[in-house]
Amino acid sequence: MKSIDRLLQRWRIARARRFINPGARILDIGSADGALFRQLNISGAQGMGIDPTLKSNATVDGQPMIAGFFPKDMPSVEPFDVITMLAVLEHFPPAQYGELRRGCVKFLKPGGRLIITVPSPAVDHILSMLKFLRLIDGMSLEEHHGYDVNQTPAIFPAEDFRLLKRATFQLGLNNLFVFECIED
Repeated sequence: MKSIDRLLQRWRIARARRFINPGARILDIGSADGALFRQLNISGAQGMGIDPTLKSNATVDGQPMIAGFFPKDMPSVEPFDVITMLAVLEHFPPAQYGELRRGCVKFLKPGGRLIITVPSPAVDHILSMLKFLRLIDGMSLEEHHGYDVNQTPAIFPAEDFRLLKRATFQLGLNNLFVFECIED
């Protein structure tokens, strides 16, 4: 990753961090190289990452990183306090939204938080230009599937999730969603 990629990644993680309590057990979907766990530095935080771009399972700062797709490649584990998807949701094709939602319900404790960041539609054009200029690596831009930020609440509907926060950041080019898993 180039320095601008890392800067944007750190900014997303910093936004998400505000919604993660000390001691939380975290599942990071789309964990890449485990940057979330290296940057969080939250007392007692532990968890797991899963990412299809990993060549093999690994460990980052004591946290297991699973090479695979969520939810189909998840090991049998207890539900998490927090699930993060930072710059990941736009990489899921629409046909997988139902499976993604069901996986989040399965692997998130009731009352747990689902923290998502997704870029605004204009970002694809900006990132394509920055990638063309070789200023960023633009990880998997071709997978954005024309994602519309406004569909995010519909993917995680009110019967399963309560929307706690929706905000923009990075000069309005990125979006933060924080959901709470509804108690059974």
